[in-house]
Amino acid sequence: MEPALTVFFVSLFVLLCVLGILANGFIVLTLSRERLRCGRLLPSDMILLGLGASRFLQQCLGLVYSVYYFFHLVDFSKTLARQLISLHWELLNSSNFWFATWLSVLFCVKIANFSHPAFLWLKWRFPALVPWLLLGSVLISVSVTLLFFWGNFAVYQTFVMNKLSGNMTDKEWNRRLEIHYFMPLKLVTMSIPCSLFLVSILLLIGSLRKHSLKMQNNTHDPQDRSSQVHSRALKSLISFLVLYALSFTSLVIDATVFITADSRWYWPWQIAVYLCMSVHPFILISSNLKLRGMVRRLLLLGRGFWVT
Repeated sequence: MEPALTVFFVSLFVLLCVLGILANGFIVLTLSRERLRCGRLLPSDMILLGLGASRFLQQCLGLVYSVYYFFHLVDFSKTLARQLISLHWELLNSSNFWFATWLSVLFCVKIANFSHPAFLWLKWRFPALVPWLLLGSVLISVSVTLLFFWGNFAVYQTFVMNKLSGNMTDKEWNRRLEIHYFMPLKLVTMSIPCSLFLVSILLLIGSLRKHSLKMQNNTHDPQDRSSQVHSRALKSLISFLVLYALSFTSLVIDATVFITADSRWYWPWQIAVYLCMSVHPFILISSNLKLRGMVRRLLLLGRGFWVT
């Protein structure tokens, strides 16, 4: 890749990460303050707090990891530090996918209108299950990370003990392990939350779309406030679906195509991986009453400080 193009993609990646860190940090600080002030949080805010915290940590870790890996490819790729950082990244990444999935399921059971008894039971029981689902998601993520630990330890052993078979190089050994171990593991563990997310978000989009059309036919007023609210909700959900799908696709590509830091696609791929966790927090802030109100207060405070 041309040096100028590399600088552009690196700058865009750093900008995305910094914006994401600020937005996710804002969500964590605002909801933590709300938790300390009120003593409890709504189920949706619990999920947002967990999602914001895991994304904040993952982006801080990913920013340091990606930049250091790019500039110290030969040395860093053979160190135990890289394996440990990768394990923490996999833990946070798995948690992110599960938290985002539970957020979509919660929105679905709260907003969608279906008369099936199973859906009505879930609508009644799901909010109370949120703390246990979050805890279960963390435990599942820890279990998945332990499976990745075994693979990363095997990679590290090949460098430390130099037990490569025949004329196999380090890159060939890593490639073989990616295909036969990491790729099936990533696809299986990520497909479960992604399937739940896809079903819940499509049900919700379909329900909102149907309700919006019904309201438009009844009111005959395209400027009706309720119709505008549903339209904004649909746009928010569709953008969430696109970003989530992009994040999942980038991880599938990561599992099937061995992209190293010397590849021309390394930085575009990094941007695709971190795009969802950088952009989606702003959508969450704009659609959450508490977070939006805090933004207004901060803007008014900043405006008053600037004027004085």
